[in-house]
Amino acid sequence: MRAAGRSGDRNGLRRRFTSMMLALTLVLGTALLSAPPAALAELPQGNAVKDPEAILRNALPIKASQLQDLQHRLESTSDDLRAKRWKPLASVVTRSQSQLTGQRAAIMASFPPEALPRATALLDGLETQLQEVAAAAESRDRDAFLASRRTALATIGDAEALLVGDFPFTIPAAFDALPRLLGRATVQISTTKGDLTAVIDGYNSPLTGGAFVDLVQRNFYDGLPFNRAEDFYVLQSGDPEGNATGFVDPNTGQERHVPLEILISGDAEPIYNETFEDIGRYKAEPVLPFATYGTLGLAHSDGRLDDGSSQFFFFLYEAELTPAGLNLVDGRNAAFGYVVEGMDVLHELGVDDRIVSARVIDGAENLRPHA
Repeated sequence: MRAAGRSGDRNGLRRRFTSMMLALTLVLGTALLSAPPAALAELPQGNAVKDPEAILRNALPIKASQLQDLQHRLESTSDDLRAKRWKPLASVVTRSQSQLTGQRAAIMASFPPEALPRATALLDGLETQLQEVAAAAESRDRDAFLASRRTALATIGDAEALLVGDFPFTIPAAFDALPRLLGRATVQISTTKGDLTAVIDGYNSPLTGGAFVDLVQRNFYDGLPFNRAEDFYVLQSGDPEGNATGFVDPNTGQERHVPLEILISGDAEPIYNETFEDIGRYKAEPVLPFATYGTLGLAHSDGRLDDGSSQFFFFLYEAELTPAGLNLVDGRNAAFGYVVEGMDVLHELGVDDRIVSARVIDGAENLRPHA
């Protein structure tokens, strides 16, 4: 089982990436001369957001323009913060405070009645948190700004989560026998180097996320080694002992297979067992992109798309080699979650390490064993 059919050390990856881009330039140059613009094939532009928590907020199946505008306004301060442009930062925060005050009634009207008490408490807290962000901007305290902004964005994310209604699409009947995650779950993965915390997103990858969470609940990953580690590319685990390459269902005696499942931004439901190249959508953007260090992906063999089972990988994103929105994993493998805590641990893991245990610490009620 392979994550995406690539291997090699850092220098080798750099050479292959450079060669690929040169070849792509030649191909596109020829295409410009021989084909109309509508027929051009190029690497997907993708979602350039690299913060896993921001990606997860953006991936919620909701329509909440006021809250999402407020979220994006706060997230947009990163460029000014890096450049230490404190006056523009303070101005953005002031506008965010005014936006929350002026649109609060409209924001509250979007919540279902049963969520109003919780929503009220969250927005009350957000007002205080934005005051702390403003104070950090005024004092030009970068660390305080980052910490208070993160808290405010987490509160916005919690409020947005209250707006999620029924599951957003119907999973095809052909997959009725497979487990599915109808929401999100948080998994703590304890390793020989320390703990990782990952959010598994079943809203956008229910079968892939469901298969993973189901195996976590079965203690399947406990004690398994990391069987593949490539710097700046992937760290992989989930290969069981013995001859099997995946999870053998004790009820059937057969290896359980999960289809390649990718939801494209703007689509109503995922595509199954097809790559972006297969369907001719070269500019497509997955809702769950491989755009950040610690993206979780399901491995499948080089020859098939529908034989993913238990082997999964952490995508070891490096901007120079796999720029967000311009990598060759999006559209070829299914992302199903993101590491949100423990990045320092992930940096240290290799083939000499193993998973000690994996446990669901939140969201287990969203797992269904089958349709």
